[in-house]
Amino acid sequence: MYYVYILRCEDNSLYTGITNDVEKRMNEHFGDSDKKAKYTKSHKPKELAALWKCNTRNDALKIEYRLKELNKKEKENLIENNIAPESICIKLMDIDFERVNTEEIIISH
Repeated sequence: MYYVYILRCEDNSLYTGITNDVEKRMNEHFGDSDKKAKYTKSHKPKELAALWKCNTRNDALKIEYRLKELNKKEKENLIENNIAPESICIKLMDIDFERVNTEEIIISH
């Protein structure tokens, strides 16, 4: 199982990434790990804003790529209302993925 996630940073910017171990990756982002992404080293994460699961790494990479194409307003609408622009939905029609409740993820930072 692979996951695509969006982090909200303290400066209100958004970071999108993928992982196959959500709790481990979140603890790396939120903690003092050397495995933090370059972006989250300089933009401290505040919360896990959204999370989706899919079956393969290839699918996760496709979803991540499409999410990174969105502008900030579109990402905010996706986070808050789970609504993606139609152009993105069409490009992801062949991928089986679903949103995951972020409250279920334990982050020990």
